[in-house]
Amino acid sequence: MRIRDRRAEDVPEINLVPLIDVILVLIIFFVITTTFDARSVLKLELPRAGGEPNTQSESLSLLINADGRYFVGDREALRTDVESLKRTIVEVAGEDRERTVLLRADARTPWQAVVTAYDALGQLGFTRIANATAPEAPAPAAP
Repeated sequence: MRIRDRRAEDVPEINLVPLIDVILVLIIFFVITTTFDARSVLKLELPRAGGEPNTQSESLSLLINADGRYFVGDREALRTDVESLKRTIVEVAGEDRERTVLLRADARTPWQAVVTAYDALGQLGFTRIANATAPEAPAPAAP
Protein backbone atom coordinates (compact mmCIF):
# COMPACT_ATOMS: atom_id res chain seq x y z
CA MET A 1 0.00 0.00 0.00
CA ARG A 2 1.23 3.46 -0.92
CA ILE A 3 1.11 6.20 1.66
CA ARG A 4 0.70 9.62 0.15
CA ASP A 5 1.97 12.74 1.65
CA ARG A 6 -0.95 15.18 2.06
CA ARG A 7 1.32 18.17 2.40
CA ALA A 8 2.30 17.93 -1.26
CA GLU A 9 -1.33 18.52 -2.32
CA ASP A 10 -1.74 21.70 -0.31
CA VAL A 11 -1.15 24.65 -2.59
CA PRO A 12 -0.25 27.77 -0.69
CA GLU A 13 -2.29 30.82 -1.64
CA ILE A 14 -2.34 34.44 -0.63
CA ASN A 15 -5.67 35.93 0.28
CA LEU A 16 -5.79 39.32 -1.49
CA VAL A 17 -9.05 40.63 -0.02
CA PRO A 18 -7.49 42.17 3.14
CA LEU A 19 -4.67 43.63 1.06
CA ILE A 20 -7.16 45.29 -1.30
CA ASP A 21 -9.10 46.67 1.66
CA VAL A 22 -5.99 48.24 3.14
CA ILE A 23 -4.96 49.74 -0.21
CA LEU A 24 -8.42 51.26 -0.74
CA VAL A 25 -8.36 52.82 2.73
CA LEU A 26 -4.92 54.30 2.03
CA ILE A 27 -6.05 55.69 -1.33
CA ILE A 28 -9.09 57.32 0.25
CA PHE A 29 -6.92 58.78 3.02
CA PHE A 30 -4.42 60.30 0.55
CA VAL A 31 -7.14 61.66 -1.74
CA ILE A 32 -8.89 63.40 1.14
CA THR A 33 -5.74 64.84 2.69
CA THR A 34 -4.17 66.13 -0.53
CA THR A 35 -7.11 68.02 -2.06
CA PHE A 36 -6.56 71.42 -0.53
CA ASP A 37 -7.21 74.72 -2.23
CA ALA A 38 -4.04 76.67 -2.92
CA ARG A 39 -5.65 79.83 -1.61
CA SER A 40 -6.19 78.26 1.81
CA VAL A 41 -2.55 77.17 2.10
CA LEU A 42 -1.04 80.53 1.24
CA LYS A 43 -1.89 83.41 3.53
CA LEU A 44 -2.21 86.38 1.18
CA GLU A 45 -3.22 89.85 2.21
CA LEU A 46 -4.55 91.33 -1.04
CA PRO A 47 -4.38 95.07 -1.66
CA ARG A 48 -7.71 96.87 -1.34
CA ALA A 49 -9.62 98.49 -4.20
CA GLY A 50 -13.17 99.45 -5.07
CA GLY A 51 -15.10 98.26 -8.10
CA GLU A 52 -17.11 95.30 -9.21
CA PRO A 53 -15.71 91.81 -8.58
CA ASN A 54 -14.94 89.88 -11.73
CA THR A 55 -15.10 86.08 -11.47
CA GLN A 56 -13.54 84.12 -14.29
CA SER A 57 -13.53 80.35 -14.05
CA GLU A 58 -11.07 79.62 -16.86
CA SER A 59 -8.35 81.98 -15.71
CA LEU A 60 -4.79 80.95 -14.95
CA SER A 61 -3.94 81.71 -11.33
CA LEU A 62 -0.56 83.28 -10.56
CA LEU A 63 0.05 83.86 -6.84
CA ILE A 64 2.94 85.79 -5.33
CA ASN A 65 3.36 85.49 -1.58
CA ALA A 66 4.88 88.08 0.76
CA ASP A 67 8.35 86.54 0.31
CA GLY A 68 8.20 86.97 -3.48
CA ARG A 69 7.75 83.25 -4.28
CA TYR A 70 5.59 82.32 -7.29
CA PHE A 71 2.79 79.74 -7.50
CA VAL A 72 1.26 79.04 -10.91
CA GLY A 73 -1.93 77.01 -10.62
CA ASP A 74 -0.92 74.29 -8.19
CA ARG A 75 2.83 74.41 -8.91
CA GLU A 76 5.54 76.48 -7.31
CA ALA A 77 8.29 78.06 -9.39
CA LEU A 78 11.62 76.69 -8.18
CA ARG A 79 13.42 80.03 -8.29
CA THR A 80 12.33 83.65 -8.45
CA ASP A 81 14.00 84.56 -11.75
CA VAL A 82 12.12 85.23 -15.01
CA GLU A 83 13.23 82.05 -16.80
CA SER A 84 12.13 79.74 -13.99
CA LEU A 85 8.78 81.51 -13.78
CA LYS A 86 8.32 81.27 -17.56
CA ARG A 87 9.03 77.52 -17.49
CA THR A 88 6.46 77.00 -14.74
CA ILE A 89 3.84 79.06 -16.59
CA VAL A 90 4.41 77.09 -19.81
CA GLU A 91 4.11 73.79 -17.92
CA VAL A 92 0.75 74.80 -16.45
CA ALA A 93 -0.78 76.86 -19.29
CA GLY A 94 0.60 74.98 -22.27
CA GLU A 95 0.26 76.88 -25.55
CA ASP A 96 -2.95 78.74 -24.62
CA ARG A 97 -2.00 82.44 -24.56
CA GLU A 98 -5.60 83.68 -24.76
CA ARG A 99 -6.43 82.70 -21.17
CA THR A 100 -6.84 85.44 -18.65
CA VAL A 101 -4.14 85.41 -16.00
CA LEU A 102 -5.38 86.30 -12.52
CA LEU A 103 -2.43 87.82 -10.66
CA ARG A 104 -2.78 87.57 -6.89
CA ALA A 105 0.04 89.33 -5.11
CA ASP A 106 0.22 89.81 -1.38
CA ALA A 107 0.03 93.48 -0.34
CA ARG A 108 3.45 93.05 1.32
CA THR A 109 5.07 91.54 -1.79
CA PRO A 110 8.17 93.34 -3.04
CA TRP A 111 7.32 95.34 -6.16
CA GLN A 112 10.17 93.65 -8.06
CA ALA A 113 8.40 90.28 -7.76
CA VAL A 114 5.26 91.73 -9.38
CA VAL A 115 7.31 93.36 -12.16
CA THR A 116 9.09 90.05 -12.77
CA ALA A 117 5.71 88.30 -13.10
CA TYR A 118 4.50 90.92 -15.60
CA ASP A 119 7.76 90.58 -17.51
CA ALA A 120 7.47 86.78 -17.74
CA LEU A 121 3.82 86.98 -18.83
CA GLY A 122 4.64 89.62 -21.45
CA GLN A 123 7.55 87.60 -22.86
CA LEU A 124 5.27 84.56 -23.20
CA GLY A 125 2.61 86.57 -25.03
CA PHE A 126 -0.15 86.82 -22.43
CA THR A 127 -2.16 90.00 -22.95
CA ARG A 128 -5.14 89.48 -20.66
CA ILE A 129 -3.93 90.01 -17.08
CA ALA A 130 -6.23 90.78 -14.16
CA ASN A 131 -5.11 91.83 -10.69
CA ALA A 132 -6.93 90.36 -7.70
CA THR A 133 -7.75 92.76 -4.88
CA ALA A 134 -9.78 92.63 -1.71
CA PRO A 135 -12.86 94.86 -1.43
CA GLU A 136 -12.33 98.24 0.19
CA ALA A 137 -13.04 98.46 3.87
CA PRO A 138 -16.26 100.40 4.53
CA ALA A 139 -15.71 103.99 5.59
CA PRO A 140 -16.52 104.68 9.24
CA ALA A 141 -19.80 106.51 9.79
CA ALA A 142 -19.47 110.19 10.59
CA PRO A 143 -20.86 111.16 14.02
